Amino acid sequence: MALPMKCFSRVCSLSSSRLHRHVIRCNNSTVSTPKDESPKKIFSGIQPTGIPHIGNYLGALQQWVELQGEGHHVIYSIVDMHSITVPQDPDQLRQNIYDMTACLLACGIDPDKSILFQQSSVSQHAELAWVLGCKATMARLKHLPQWKVKSGPKEEGGVGLFTYPILQAADILLYKATHVPIGVDQVQHLQLAQDLATTFNYHYGQYFPQPTAILGDTKKVQSLRKPDSKMSKSEADPKSRIDLTDSPEVIREKLKKAVTDFTSAVTYDPDTRPGVSNLVRIHSACTGLSYEEICQQNEGIETAKYKFVVADAVITKLDPIRTEILRLQKDRSFLDDVLRDGARKARDFAEKTYSEVKKLVGFS
Repeated sequence: MALPMKCFSRVCSLSSSRLHRHVIRCNNSTVSTPKDESPKKIFSGIQPTGIPHIGNYLGALQQWVELQGEGHHVIYSIVDMHSITVPQDPDQLRQNIYDMTACLLACGIDPDKSILFQQSSVSQHAELAWVLGCKATMARLKHLPQWKVKSGPKEEGGVGLFTYPILQAADILLYKATHVPIGVDQVQHLQLAQDLATTFNYHYGQYFPQPTAILGDTKKVQSLRKPDSKMSKSEADPKSRIDLTDSPEVIREKLKKAVTDFTSAVTYDPDTRPGVSNLVRIHSACTGLSYEEICQQNEGIETAKYKFVVADAVITKLDPIRTEILRLQKDRSFLDDVLRDGARKARDFAEKTYSEVKKLVGFS
């Protein structure tokens, strides 16, 4: 399957940070370099932790849609097993899985162009994670960022939180993924997957490919209330984020209350004006206009009025998605069918891979 080339891409060699494998940076959509026309298999996952916000959409989900549209072989998973590394209410988790399925479909994930499934429906994820975990060290896992952040200074996190990067590696390697769309904050976890693939291949022969990171070009969307911090579903103040199901009225109100500064001009200067720059960044991502074009078009407009300009752009971008999410949430039987069919397709790959792993390891 030859892949079309429609974006600038760069292969990075980051030996100083131990990421000496390929990393590809993309403008919007593609994954390949001009010299590499070999078939690509893409895997990525998202936790069912509530309705995604605009940062999730612009930073990840929009890229997922573009990748499947380029004809790549793509596999997307709702990684519910990862979500229970922190306490979850079972009923809420169940609802979140349906909501995430509806959101992904509304954003443009097409089950006819990609595989969309629930992670826990494919048991080989956990089985391969055990095999890979036997080749990982505790010292390595303790240095990964999620453990440091979530376990606290006394390292009181559970075993699941400690080992979940191994499950991430299993998610990727189970489908022999060659490319993985990730954020910069996940690079170290992909390094672990790369190292575990190398270690497995060293002990049992060449089997797993080296997965390559796809780092999108979209800048992080910051909190509307704390523009020095990344927009997050975990932030207590709902006004800090724009959820994909927010109504036009709610979007306008949240942007109206967005923290800026005492300078009225619309400029892009993230270091000294993070709040206004965050609005420009959102505006740019929703319209395709450059930062310079936005600042020129809004010259002479006070930031208070500019917030409504941004709101109109966001509503134009998100309202069709919101309408489709609300429609799909009412059709649970359809969502069940999508997840069931996706799990069947994913299981076909997973069973083959794990059967071969069992033979290599000596289980069969």
